[in-house]
Amino acid sequence: MADFPTTARVVIIGGGAVGASSLYHLAKAGWTDCVLLEKNELTAGSTWHAAGNVPTFSTSWSIMNMQRYSTELYRGLGQAVDYPMNYHVTGSVRLAHSRERMQEFARAMGMGRYQGMNLELLGPDEIRAKYPFLELHDLQGALYDPADGDIDPAQLTQALAKGAREMGATILRHCPATGVSRKNGEWIVHTEKGDIRAEIVVNAAGYYAQRVGEWFIPHGGRRVPMMVMSHQYLLTDEVPEIAAWTKEVGHKLPLLRDVDVSYYLRQEKAGFNLGPYERACRAHWADPSDPMPEDFSFQLFPDDLERLEHYISDAMARVPLLGTVGVQKVINGPIPYAPDGNPLIGPMPGVPNAFEACVFTFGIAQSGGAGKVLAEWITEGATEWDMWSCDPRRFTGYADHDYCVTKGMEVYGHEYGMHFPHARWPAGADKRLSPLHSRLKDAGAVFGAYNGWERANWFAKPGDDTSWEATQTWDRAGPWEDRIAEECAAVRDGCGVLAISGFSRIAVEGPDARGFVDGLSASRLPKEGRIGLAYFPDARGRIVTEMSVIPRSEDEIWLITAGVAQWHDGELLSRQAPEGITIADRSDKYECLLVTGPKARDILAPHTDADLSLPWLSVQEAKVCGVPCVLIRVSFAGELGWEVHCPIADAPAIWDAVTAAGAKPFGMWALNNLRIEKGYRAWKGDLSTDYSLLEGGLERFIDWGKDFPGKAALQTEKQSGVRKRFVTLTVDAPETDPPYMANLWHDGRIVGEITSAAWGYRVGACVALGMLRTDLAEPGTKLEVEIYGQRVPAEVKGDGPLWDPANERIRA
Repeated sequence: MADFPTTARVVIIGGGAVGASSLYHLAKAGWTDCVLLEKNELTAGSTWHAAGNVPTFSTSWSIMNMQRYSTELYRGLGQAVDYPMNYHVTGSVRLAHSRERMQEFARAMGMGRYQGMNLELLGPDEIRAKYPFLELHDLQGALYDPADGDIDPAQLTQALAKGAREMGATILRHCPATGVSRKNGEWIVHTEKGDIRAEIVVNAAGYYAQRVGEWFIPHGGRRVPMMVMSHQYLLTDEVPEIAAWTKEVGHKLPLLRDVDVSYYLRQEKAGFNLGPYERACRAHWADPSDPMPEDFSFQLFPDDLERLEHYISDAMARVPLLGTVGVQKVINGPIPYAPDGNPLIGPMPGVPNAFEACVFTFGIAQSGGAGKVLAEWITEGATEWDMWSCDPRRFTGYADHDYCVTKGMEVYGHEYGMHFPHARWPAGADKRLSPLHSRLKDAGAVFGAYNGWERANWFAKPGDDTSWEATQTWDRAGPWEDRIAEECAAVRDGCGVLAISGFSRIAVEGPDARGFVDGLSASRLPKEGRIGLAYFPDARGRIVTEMSVIPRSEDEIWLITAGVAQWHDGELLSRQAPEGITIADRSDKYECLLVTGPKARDILAPHTDADLSLPWLSVQEAKVCGVPCVLIRVSFAGELGWEVHCPIADAPAIWDAVTAAGAKPFGMWALNNLRIEKGYRAWKGDLSTDYSLLEGGLERFIDWGKDFPGKAALQTEKQSGVRKRFVTLTVDAPETDPPYMANLWHDGRIVGEITSAAWGYRVGACVALGMLRTDLAEPGTKLEVEIYGQRVPAEVKGDGPLWDPANERIRA
């Protein structure tokens, strides 16, 4: 082929809405030497049969941003590229059957208000003004979103493709990629029509993403964590009453979602489109008896309406007009699911110059924002919004095939489920168990998963209600509340012990390993025998991560970071390591027991030869219960304490000794309450790329005397003035803690947001950490916090701990 491109800066594999949007946004950023490969026609995967709903609603800040951007893009896209598009901004009504659902809606409304959207809560008597054909039985209210609607997926994809072509990008249809290889630091993408040499490759292959991902395994990749669900929706015959109403008012009905029953109902021309997410769902291509075909382009699964009977009956009772017409067509097509239902957007784990933009469950609604995010990753090396919710590195090696299938089915069957703060979705448990697991279980542990590791969240006593039903609340109260209070009191007054399985542990070794780590961090690294926090900024001075640094020598540095940060932080180092520097992941080899409280020294002393008089932030090698360990004098709980790091198999002996000596087991939830009282930041909550180091209150950790990424940006920010400041607040919240991204109000305006909050049992108050407009960040400033739609008083306490502000207890 004379016009076949043999080189490109970027090759995108997959021609659905997400691939086309990625190409469009790359071209818009000036990267026009990009090629999209599609093995059939554009839209041939999940795009062509998608229903095309375009909601903004989400309880994830980053996904709401992404979906909001999509709606804004789509409104002007047809005119911008001169392509006809059927985009109906109809608004939507989400129905609520319970107080808890109305609270969820109120939270989303607050987040949307912060992002400039006009979501509105409706009482039962206000719903029919938006949707006149609705029965109101059993309803508490609804959420109205005027920006919601639907779009023709094929027209959207073609419009994005047309815009990309006009800016100079290339699209090759009927040109399947067949594999990749690597030569001289570049990718060779093999196709049936020839090879293309590229700097960067993007896997945007939709439900074929796992098969494409296999090509990258020899180059450091992993099995893409995903599965495929069968999703059905029904199209009905025309409803005369709907046709007449639409003609009279001049617009379509709002999109209706009964999220507590689990379906959407949309006007389709003058009929209905009904799409349930049924509990008795079906996975496809999940076992050898049902293999994925080589090509499923423009194909569907057989109808399976028995699964939908309950949902159809409920929808007919809710909107009786639905029961007056017959079914015209059934669409039953494949939709990919990641284990948490969020897509994969960002760097491909383990693989240089490769990215993923795949596994989109709501690809039409998210494709606009996804293309923006992917283009930013590629062209700028970072994204405008912190996108950890979609980062492919959030799943590590535990996310095997069985895990992906069982979690994908759970997410699909509870697509509209409320994610309460004390509820643990049960599927996919016990992927990683430490040798302490049986001891924790015997002590009453109620577990949660942290990068696949089972850790105790709290310890129940006989008779405590640990049922799923007990967790279905946004309120603080529950069977866990008294137990958490007891665990916090034990840490405050005596000694507690917490098993923190699965810390991410990275060893950096080689000539001048210290210099390498130092060059990536804005912080001054500690001396040998000490531990210190180090912050790693991006080029804009934003917080990429926090790691604890333990120098062993100039040529060996140990780093400890959050369990879920394992691949994220490992790649921060490995992708930039020069020749001679090795990055070794030792996360699976060691266990950590945090022994903390004013009696911690008394508890540990009989069992160790360590010098327990060494000061705070000291590191020493010693034996505990005869086992070689590393003792680090730190405590995220803010009390006297040591982290005891030992070989994983030796942890039970140490646990037995300290608990027999009086240390009380406590869990991750108590630790969270304790760390918030101390103002300690949490990874990807208080610490994220949504904030700069200066905004995060981390200037005391910055060494201005050295060069580091983002230094110039931070110097400029410091000179011009920081727009937000990290603050600690007390909140008059007797029943419910503020959720992540709860709005801060002052004089009727939103002036900041909560990044984490919990009841402080040592200080007797609800304590929140947040980001606040700089001029209001003075101690004593009175504010309001919006908690599930209710504004309650709050007071700024400054940037510092409320408990033991002078750190006297931790230094004892």
